[in-house]
Amino acid sequence: MTDRAADRPSCIEFADLYQHPVLDEGLPAGASGDDRRQAAMMVRKAENVCQGCPLLTSCLYDAVVKHDVSGYVAQTTPRQRAEIRRRLGVTVTPEDLDTLAGVTAAGRQVDHDEVVRLRRANPDESLETLAHRLGCSLSTVKRHLRRARAAASAAPAPAPRVPTPDEVVAVAREVVSGQRPRVAA
Repeated sequence: MTDRAADRPSCIEFADLYQHPVLDEGLPAGASGDDRRQAAMMVRKAENVCQGCPLLTSCLYDAVVKHDVSGYVAQTTPRQRAEIRRRLGVTVTPEDLDTLAGVTAAGRQVDHDEVVRLRRANPDESLETLAHRLGCSLSTVKRHLRRARAAASAAPAPAPRVPTPDEVVAVAREVVSGQRPRVAA
C-alpha cells in the first residue's frame, strides 16, 4: 500500500476505471446480463475507492453544486446527482466549451454573455466588427447589448441559496440509498 497525500484524490490511481465507457456514459439500453454484472462490479469498485478518499465530501459538493460532471463521481451517478440537485433546488448550467474555445457554427444562436464579454474586451471596436467575429448580424449584436443595458439598470435578482456541504452529503445519502425525501410536518 502506498502512502497517499491527504489532498490527493483516490480516483487518480484508478483513472482507467473512472474513465471506462460504462462508468462514464452508462450501459446501452439493450445491455446483456454479463454486461450488467460487469458494470455492477465496476460501480462497487468505484464506490470502494471513493469511500476511502480524503476528498469525498468536497468532490461530491463540487459535482453537485458547482459543475455538471459526467460519469461516476463521488459515489454518485449523473442521474443521482440530478436528483440531489432537484431536492436541494440547485441549478448547474452545463459548460459551453464551444464558446470558451471561440468556436462558432453557422446557424447557431449567439451566446449573450459572449457578445457582452467581447464588447467589454474590445470597447473601441465597431459593432460591425464584433458581429463579424461572432458570425452574426449587426442587429443581433445591438439586440444583445440593449438587453445587457436593460438588465444592468434593473434591480438585481436575489442570489439563489447555496446548500452547505453537510446538506449535500445528507441528501446524497438519501438518494444513493433510495430513501424518499423527508417531508416537513
